[in-house]
Amino acid sequence: MIWNRKTRYTPYEQWPATKLPQLVAQARQSKWRMQHHIQPASGLLNDPNGFSYFDGQWHLFYQVFPFGPVHGLKSWQHVTSKNLVDWHDEGLAIRPDTPYDSHGAYTGTALPIDDQLFIMYTGNVRTADWQRESYQLGAWMDTDNHIKKLSRPLIAHAPAGYTSSFRDPYLIRTDHGYYALIGAQTTTEIGAILVYFSKDLTTWTCQGELNVPANARGYMIECPNLVWIDQQPVLLFCPQGLSQATTPYQNIYPNMYLVADQLDLAQAQLTEPQALTQLDDGFDVYATQAINAPDGRALAVSWIGLPEIAYPTDRENWAHCLSLVKELTLKDGHLYQNPVAAVDDLRTTGHDLVFEQQRATVAALNGSFELLLTVPADKVVTVNIADQQESGQLQVTVDANQGHVLIDRQHTGNPFAEDYGQTRQVELTAHKTIKIRLIIDVSVFECYIDNGYSVMTGRFFLNATPSRLNVQGDPTAVTGKVWEWRQSEHTGVDNNETKIK
Repeated sequence: MIWNRKTRYTPYEQWPATKLPQLVAQARQSKWRMQHHIQPASGLLNDPNGFSYFDGQWHLFYQVFPFGPVHGLKSWQHVTSKNLVDWHDEGLAIRPDTPYDSHGAYTGTALPIDDQLFIMYTGNVRTADWQRESYQLGAWMDTDNHIKKLSRPLIAHAPAGYTSSFRDPYLIRTDHGYYALIGAQTTTEIGAILVYFSKDLTTWTCQGELNVPANARGYMIECPNLVWIDQQPVLLFCPQGLSQATTPYQNIYPNMYLVADQLDLAQAQLTEPQALTQLDDGFDVYATQAINAPDGRALAVSWIGLPEIAYPTDRENWAHCLSLVKELTLKDGHLYQNPVAAVDDLRTTGHDLVFEQQRATVAALNGSFELLLTVPADKVVTVNIADQQESGQLQVTVDANQGHVLIDRQHTGNPFAEDYGQTRQVELTAHKTIKIRLIIDVSVFECYIDNGYSVMTGRFFLNATPSRLNVQGDPTAVTGKVWEWRQSEHTGVDNNETKIK
């Protein structure tokens, strides 16, 4: 397929009827398909959207272009869950079928309002001369998952002084009305977050620009999110073009967070924002969406993928996945992330690490498993994840002497994004015990360090299914356990269609 403007934006109904089933069948045969991470049946998945709890279950949407591994004519795909682990695919939910989202239904959020779910999202439109127009749109979903779009935009254009790079509304409900944080760019190409207010979810007024620190803005801010943890506001966002002087990130674009003492939305003012920090120190996390659940927990899910990066699955006409759902907590101003408790229910058979001549091996794994490892102070341990033939490996080095965890994916057999480096490292306190929880799901890893103090996430592509785990190093007092995971219970539209009608 030659991907150009025409093919990327061909209306879905103009594709041959045989095309989508062929693409789904091709993706299903991939050796890199995951068992427990949300992934597209075909084509490209990117930003998570509309994460919410409504009508007795969890709802999550994501942007998808079903016809190829490229950014094209985007829709929202809809999945639901009772436990935040097993997901049911409900099919396409929001299609690009109006004059205000004709070139894509982009990122947005959702709030349960009485017996309906209110959705606010960005409609992408291109003019005849291919100039961008962005509209902030609304829709209502009922308990049967039927969605009705509002006929007119909620916000028709960015205010004076801002470009048409104006997108990704994040909804917030307060006692006196509703707010929306919207990613933006000034006409001088500086990233910004605009704050809007509405009493009735219909008429919206701009309250001004949130006082994000000047060094945290880049040239565009995408995907602003806000949650409260222990009554403190935590702002998550993606500043494109962020200066390396602010933080030495390695990915093309970073996903960041900052914690403040207070937030006055009416005045668009953060009080005492702390230093900007990377949300994930791995290779591939972007566009995280976070919410405060009805029980008060702060939950988050991330796109494991990056814009403008080619991945090995592209040649199979599918790309990317979402992270496991994570719970966010604060301690001493630092954000901790850990998989939600229900992830523990995936465990089946456990294997204690047994060392022979400074090596412990667990083999015959099925591609989805996790390692719990404790490395005492001043010890160094290397973990290798390989296929049965050991033709390639993902390597994790836990150095409790110097105090760091390093992940190396350069020897996996299918390298990619090499311009951005093949290693990532987290710095910790030297001469202290380090604990890691390393989750492997066929072609994705999530590594949680010191009970979620740091997280490193990324894709890796072996030549065959990950089935061997080797731990090398001084076994003195090193403890660890490998848990095999049960098969996925994901159900619904995945095998032969995506409910495109």
